[in-house]
Amino acid sequence: MSNTLTIIAGFTAKPGHEQRLRDELTAMIEPSLAEDGCLGYQPYPHPEDPSRMIIVEEWADSAALDHHFSLPHFEHVARVLDEILAEPFTLRRLTDVASENNAAA
Repeated sequence: MSNTLTIIAGFTAKPGHEQRLRDELTAMIEPSLAEDGCLGYQPYPHPEDPSRMIIVEEWADSAALDHHFSLPHFEHVARVLDEILAEPFTLRRLTDVASENNAAA
């Protein structure tokens, strides 16, 4: 049974802050991938709305994600996002259907 955790985070920039959102989220790739427990970290721009982006992340477990939230590069981007987002970002935690079925058995 896999304990990996997939996250989809959604962001909407204030008008005029679209490029800064893209730059800040792109700058998070390298330090996040260097973290123990980070299995994947990729931002994607919305194909039709430059103010919107998502990040798809995969973590070894919840502890790795919690640790990510405590690191300086995350704290930096959180401060920037407070300034440039039009609304709070969304964070969805996805579970593996096979893992759910195994847990129910």
